[in-house]
Amino acid sequence: MTQAVRIIVGSKNPVKVGAAKEALSTLFPEVTIECEGVHAPSLVADQPMTEAETQAGAVNRVKYCMENYQADYFLAMEGGVDLFDHGPATFAHIAIAHNQQVSVGRSALLPLPMQVYQALTQGEELGNVMDSMFNTVNIKQQGGTIALLTHGHATRQSIYTQAIILAMAPMLNPELFSL
Repeated sequence: MTQAVRIIVGSKNPVKVGAAKEALSTLFPEVTIECEGVHAPSLVADQPMTEAETQAGAVNRVKYCMENYQADYFLAMEGGVDLFDHGPATFAHIAIAHNQQVSVGRSALLPLPMQVYQALTQGEELGNVMDSMFNTVNIKQQGGTIALLTHGHATRQSIYTQAIILAMAPMLNPELFSL
């Protein structure tokens, strides 16, 4: 009988749930991954506009999941935007909890056109701006801004999957990360 690992993802977005299942299936190929997405409040703006706010959203979501559900792993992803020295970019923060240990990571940066960033500073959400610009519908639950700007060579799920795998390092090597 194969062992099962239960994961709760702090979002019902199929991209985030899919990334969590793909990442943990990659890391633990010998077990069955049971992955469920749940609504978990971020307690930050719908469109986080700083690195700190984005990280707080992911951490808040994972804490909510830990307090309200039973699982082996809890994962949360929060997409955000910030203005860096090199220009505006979007990214995601990842929070993962396992046995009361929490690891936080971040995805790669995707540069954004200044016109997109300016729309975001006016209160719009990235997915809506991109849907309007590229004539798509609900792109954030598909390939995301990443797929649009990379001509499909990367997707929101592929970047989230990579970021989750990297953020899992402390759980994969607890002897190296324990204090």
